[in-house]
Amino acid sequence: MLMFNWMKVSNRMLHFKYGILTGFLTIIFTLGVAVGMEYKDKLYGGKFDILDIIATLLGGIIGNVILVVIILIIKLIFV
Repeated sequence: MLMFNWMKVSNRMLHFKYGILTGFLTIIFTLGVAVGMEYKDKLYGGKFDILDIIATLLGGIIGNVILVVIILIIKLIFV
């Protein structure tokens, strides 16, 4: 899809993957990880890229949704 071509640039898919993993905790934690990864990029001579943060947060939202679905399934099975 043309709309998601920006995700293929740089290491945004890696940001997205880590967003999903951290999304199982909280979205605030995911935001902290995203900003931390961008800070690391800046320290190593890169540039601070807001689209990387957005990619991480999108992954975090998906991770959160997966967590909620798992919790609801467990609740349906055991309650």
